[in-house]
Amino acid sequence: MQHEIYEPQRLLNSNGDIAEPGFAKKLFWEYDRADIRAPKYRIKEWDYYYIGCQDHGLALTISDAGYVSSLSASLLTFGKNPTQMNDGAMGILPLGKLHLPNTSVCGDLSAKVGTAEMAFFNDGERRMLLGTIRHYCKTKSDLRFRIELTDTPEESMVIATPFSQEHHFYYNQKINCLRADGVVTLGSREYRFGPENGALATLDWGRGVWTYDNTWYWGSGQTILADGSRFGFNIGYGFGDTSAASENMLFYNSKSHKLKDVQFRIPENADGSYDYMSPWTFTETDGRFEMSFQPVIDRQDPVDLKVICMIPHQVFGKMSGQAVLDDGTVIGLHDCMVFAEHVHNKW
Repeated sequence: MQHEIYEPQRLLNSNGDIAEPGFAKKLFWEYDRADIRAPKYRIKEWDYYYIGCQDHGLALTISDAGYVSSLSASLLTFGKNPTQMNDGAMGILPLGKLHLPNTSVCGDLSAKVGTAEMAFFNDGERRMLLGTIRHYCKTKSDLRFRIELTDTPEESMVIATPFSQEHHFYYNQKINCLRADGVVTLGSREYRFGPENGALATLDWGRGVWTYDNTWYWGSGQTILADGSRFGFNIGYGFGDTSAASENMLFYNSKSHKLKDVQFRIPENADGSYDYMSPWTFTETDGRFEMSFQPVIDRQDPVDLKVICMIPHQVFGKMSGQAVLDDGTVIGLHDCMVFAEHVHNKW
């Protein structure tokens, strides 16, 4: 079942549960932190941006997970010798003090924790991502970034997913194919994002109250096709009650095209663990997303305190295959740099 929402409505009912689960192509559900019936330390809010081109990428996060806040930046290169650098800072008991906006449509967000300082400004027309992390990755150099995002697509992927436990929910929007223009510096090194290298960005905007122990799969990609069209996708599954809708969707020239279920086929080692750096495949229920995936780098920045853990495998690689839009148009990809991840969290 793929239940679509077409009109604005409150996200949560008086009990703090999702009033009408499903998916939408715009941010129709109205989120208000005051409607939540769970303790403050269980509320999770985050803004995550990925800005990338074929050669390099930047992942940025500002999050308030109730009892811990996080500012992080990951710098990746995808050339002959791929590299990853991950750094940031964590704070204790933010409990809403970061004041993440109730909507992704507009609103500003800024935070400073330890050696990290970031600001995401959004006036409804453009987004400015600014920040500095001093002594990045324990070096003598500071990471600095200034990225402008424009041309927000008319449609995106929005999903409201309940859990079996009352007061728990997952509200999420993925905006793919934002145009990106800016620069990242690390000491004397400079990494450009802009029209000259086809840079695009994704926003992962999430609000919710999760259960304690969760595992999920997520994949995202975007590119500028030969004719100048912007194409992207969002695929994923793993937690919550998704009987009302999945979050699988294609994006083409500002319009969203809904998919059914997509399966991640990750190779396994002899002991049953995943072999993340061997080729993967993806397949969709109706054959509308059939892709191969050649990993380039496995971005890892694990935190494992046993009671609390965040163990991600965000794998960047080259995807090839085809996707089919709602009208039957076939979009072909060849060695498009995307990412797909498998994450286990207890928090």
